[in-house]
Amino acid sequence: MSISAAAARRHASRGLLLCLLLGACEPQAETPRFPDPARPVAPIVSARYSNEDARDSVGEFETVVKLAGVAPGMSVADIGAGEGYYTVRLAPLVGKEGRVLAQDIVPETRDNLARRVDRERLDNVAVKLGEPNDPKLPENSFDRVFMIHMYHEIERPSEFLWNLRPALKRGGSVVVVDADRSTDRHGTPPKLLLCEFSSVGYELTRFERLPDSESYFAQFAARGVRPEPKQIKVCSI
Repeated sequence: MSISAAAARRHASRGLLLCLLLGACEPQAETPRFPDPARPVAPIVSARYSNEDARDSVGEFETVVKLAGVAPGMSVADIGAGEGYYTVRLAPLVGKEGRVLAQDIVPETRDNLARRVDRERLDNVAVKLGEPNDPKLPENSFDRVFMIHMYHEIERPSEFLWNLRPALKRGGSVVVVDADRSTDRHGTPPKLLLCEFSSVGYELTRFERLPDSESYFAQFAARGVRPEPKQIKVCSI
C-alpha cells in the first residue's frame, strides 16, 4: 500500500468516527415547504381590537361562546389573546374543572396579559408565547380554539393551520371571528377563509353573521388526514 493510500484511509476513518460521534450521519428531517399565500397580510397594530365596554355593549362574547357551544369543564385556547378580552371571560365560563390557554406572539403583550391573569387570580388560565406560523399548542388538548379578530394577521395561513390541527381533541373545533372585508383592511372575506381552512383539511360546521356589525362567526372541525404541505393549494382572493 502506498503512503498516500494509507493516509487516505486514516483520514476516511477519522471522518467516519467524527460523523458517528456528532450524529451527522443520521439523515436530517426535511423542513416542510408550505405554499406562499396569494393575499396581503394586515400588520399587528394593537393588542386591543376594541374598547372592552364597547364590545360588551353589543354582547359579542356571549353571542360567540353560545354559538361555539362552550361549556364548563372544557379546555379552550385563545389565540392572539391580546389584552385578554376573551381570556378573562372564558375562565369563569369553563370553571374550575376547565382550562384556558391564552397565547400571543408579542412578548410584551404576553407579559402584560400574564400580569392581568395573576392580578385577577384566574387560576385556570395559562399564558404562552407562540410563533407567527405555529401556535405551539400541545397535541390533543383543546375542545375549542378561538381566533378572534386576528386571522387576517397570520402571515402564512396554511402553515399556521397545519400546525394547529393536532391540538384539537376528538370533536374539537376552531372558531374564527373576523370582519367581512379584505385582509389588508383587517378582515377576511368568508370565501377566502373557507378555502384556506379547507385546503388544510378542515370542514365548515357553522357560519353566522354577527348582529349589529360586519363581523361573522365561523366554526371548523378537522376532517380526514392532514395533507402533506406540498399538497396544500394556494387560495386567491
